[in-house]
Amino acid sequence: MRWPAPFLCALAGWLALCPPDRAASQALVVPLTGKRVHDVEPQRLFHTLFNDFFLEDDATTYVQTGDIPAMWLRDSSAQTIPYVRFQTAFPILRGRFAGVIERNARNIATDAYANAFQADYHVWERKWEVDSLAWPVVLTWVYWRVTHDRTIFTQELHVALRKIVSTYACEQHHRHCSSYVYPYPVHTNDAYAEGTGMIWSAFRPSDDPVQYRFNIPQNALAVVALREIEPLAAIGYGDAELAANAHALATSVQTGIQENGRFYNAQRGVWMYAYETDGYGRNNLMDDANLPNLTTLPYIDWCSAFDPTYLNTRAFALSDANPFYFSGRYAQGLGSPHTPPNYVWPLGIIGRALTATSSNEVAEAITTLAETDGESGMFHESFYDDGYWRYTRGEFGWANALGAELLFRSLAGYSSTQFGPGGPVLALERRTSTPTLVPSFTQLENARKVVAALGRLLHVAGAMPRKP
Repeated sequence: MRWPAPFLCALAGWLALCPPDRAASQALVVPLTGKRVHDVEPQRLFHTLFNDFFLEDDATTYVQTGDIPAMWLRDSSAQTIPYVRFQTAFPILRGRFAGVIERNARNIATDAYANAFQADYHVWERKWEVDSLAWPVVLTWVYWRVTHDRTIFTQELHVALRKIVSTYACEQHHRHCSSYVYPYPVHTNDAYAEGTGMIWSAFRPSDDPVQYRFNIPQNALAVVALREIEPLAAIGYGDAELAANAHALATSVQTGIQENGRFYNAQRGVWMYAYETDGYGRNNLMDDANLPNLTTLPYIDWCSAFDPTYLNTRAFALSDANPFYFSGRYAQGLGSPHTPPNYVWPLGIIGRALTATSSNEVAEAITTLAETDGESGMFHESFYDDGYWRYTRGEFGWANALGAELLFRSLAGYSSTQFGPGGPVLALERRTSTPTLVPSFTQLENARKVVAALGRLLHVAGAMPRKP
């Protein structure tokens, strides 16, 4: 059974009726495969919220991506989304989350083609990635849908939304419109068809260069974001022109994906989605652990986890046919050209679990995560599948936050976060729910533990820390 976030967060009131020892720290008992269990302290699920979020002098919130002191548009938004549901119980969190929205609006106004920024708004990295402009919109929509807090509709956000739409429209016609220049030489096939309706990209969500110019998962997330800009523009600013432009652009990109990103794989005998295409029929058949990817199209509300073409694509992505799917002694899962061969990403394992349709698949993913995480229980960027003690990056903030999202859903019964207004982009498809691992009563008890842990952390931490 799924419990709405307001109901679960109302459990905070129950805590006041509990004796002190009952409100004390209690571990979440996580079911693993083989009839085993694993204890997780609930406060660990809020690690990124209390270690990667910083209050700035301009009242915005700076979010670094774990062990790298920079703020990615993508990572900062994705790290925030799992925690928005808790503002019902703890309104103090609204200021933190609204501060992320405002900071990224100012980041986008600084340079719409940059993907990461420093605390002083200077560009950290200028890699044009279609999804970098989409994630801040998704966060804004999720926050607005849950809070209806009109204070987010600032002039800076309005400018950012208009800049996002104009940038996407320009990159639909990159050759004739764009002045974007690479920060350094890259190896990419530069032949691509004009007029596909899709948005031209230079880099993937992994920050690696694309092989072909049209990355399908990035364009899918752009459609979701553009569908969100339409009501945000109308509700927040009464900007009918921006709403209409966003609607038309979303329709154009979506049509481009369906006509160019979907193809018949004769070798496998199925219809599926390409990871990248040039619009001429040449496709890059792979999937990457970084989101958005093909595996997590239901997570971003682009399609259902039961969509036939998606299921064919998922079967390819999570098999040896995908050159970046690795299987070793300790783990199997998605990797990336961004890291060495046979290095599996926890982020990819989590994404697979969030879009699974069976509790067994969720339990298998959580078991792998529990057996390969760091000494402190935090997730690495990636690790060697035949030796998890060999890894890249000691702490990856995005994976920590998304791992918390997985446990919020599978153990505490929280409903899936709604990215797309009205459900998935593909018509007549239902939103996907992550299977739960424990019965309803245990979900309620786990939700109580989660809310109690957050309350204690907020009480101890007091004000949000400032960036050193």
